[in-house]
Amino acid sequence: MKQPKLSNWQVWNVSFGFLGVQFGFALQNGNASRILSDLGADLHSLSLFWLVAPLMGLIVQPLVGAASDRTWNRFGRRNPFILGGALVAAFGMALMPNASLFVAILAPMIMGAIMLAVMDAAFNVTMQPFRALVSDMVPSEQRNLGYSIQSLLINLGAVIGSLLPFLLTNVIGLDNASKAGSVAPSVIWSFYIGATVLLGSVLWTVFRTKEYEPKQYNAYKGIVDPTPTNTEKVTFASRMGGFIDLVVAMPKTMRQLAVVQFFSWFALFIMWVYTMPAIAQHIWGVDAKWFSSEFLASVDHQVPAAIAAAKGQAGDWVGIIFAAYSLFAAVFSVFLTRIANRFGRKLTYGVSLLLGGIGYLSFLLFSTSDVIPVNLLITEVSIPRSALLLLIPMVGVGIAWAAILAMPYAILSDSIPAQKMGVYMGIFNFTIAAPQIISGLVAGQLLRFAFANQAVYIIALAGVFMLLGALSVYFVRDESSPLASVSAQ
Repeated sequence: MKQPKLSNWQVWNVSFGFLGVQFGFALQNGNASRILSDLGADLHSLSLFWLVAPLMGLIVQPLVGAASDRTWNRFGRRNPFILGGALVAAFGMALMPNASLFVAILAPMIMGAIMLAVMDAAFNVTMQPFRALVSDMVPSEQRNLGYSIQSLLINLGAVIGSLLPFLLTNVIGLDNASKAGSVAPSVIWSFYIGATVLLGSVLWTVFRTKEYEPKQYNAYKGIVDPTPTNTEKVTFASRMGGFIDLVVAMPKTMRQLAVVQFFSWFALFIMWVYTMPAIAQHIWGVDAKWFSSEFLASVDHQVPAAIAAAKGQAGDWVGIIFAAYSLFAAVFSVFLTRIANRFGRKLTYGVSLLLGGIGYLSFLLFSTSDVIPVNLLITEVSIPRSALLLLIPMVGVGIAWAAILAMPYAILSDSIPAQKMGVYMGIFNFTIAAPQIISGLVAGQLLRFAFANQAVYIIALAGVFMLLGALSVYFVRDESSPLASVSAQ
């Protein structure tokens, strides 16, 4: 039985929750380093705190993927996990920027790290079933469209989430400068708003998307003898053995994509952790010592007003440039399906990563310069000229980001069996989490000992890794391409 096509409106409904999830991710990516730094974390230790994010993905997504494959009840197959994860994520978002209020229980920095872990774990509980839901509901011939719409919504959420702290400061008038051991009010309220948007968008998808019944789903996917769900008692050892067997037997395309994923996600992790200190140092001229807990302790945490203001402005501008790359990614996502269909998914993917690598490397070209007034339509700000010019490399970064969100999953979905879609999508998350873990373990030490805590050089290193990712796309076999057998040789 052929799976029916969905209307464009139905495809949007299936993916709409990604808008809120990425809204939350954008706030985390743009502000977690800022929050942890304000709460007392050293510059070279930031990547270690950020390790909780990929670790949560590594642990949570495969387990949730396998569980959602076996779940079918009156609430659906993927929807219970999506909604449950969103509720916990919203709770974590509300508490993380308020970590200093719990000083009687734990040090604010530790409390912030715990809330980051809770928040990210919940994001992963929500995100993985969402990806599987798209594969469940969208037929193969609409798969490029489905993942492109997903990428578009993700980036729209990222634009708004990234801009929010800047808007609350420059339009609403909230303070963006933090005091010793606390978080700026503009950041706190951004997280409150983000939690609300997350829940609202997820509820839209949950109530607007009716998942297929088991019999109907199996017929559409050509599953003749499906494994019974919720009826068979299996020991933990057996499940682990089966999981390991799946990993060993993963499709060749998945292994090849893992290499690309390693280089690209190693680079992305560096960008999220170190962009704020990189531009604060390189463009706003803030000395690296003001990111050192030891130095701050030596001056009794008395940060000059000019330094606090510069760090606040740099933190807000990170939101602007992150919103910019997300906006460029959203625009590129509109054309991504046509480009991939015409030129092939591999070529589209490889060139996109190449442009991203060039974007990261070009950070070195922009340094402290004269301050100029900039009219952003909704407000006017005075910033270093180099900060404005930094929007140029964000075009390449945005194109790379759009491709990373869509192309690997579009290529992968044609190479794995439908009845194992959830668990293999979860296993594929290893290729996202593992490079971030490695990056988190080594990036801080490289920054400290190789680059003397000058964060712009670690961003340039991210560019090198993105270029290696672009090169490795050539060796990926795309099952939908008539040239797949040739390019894989």
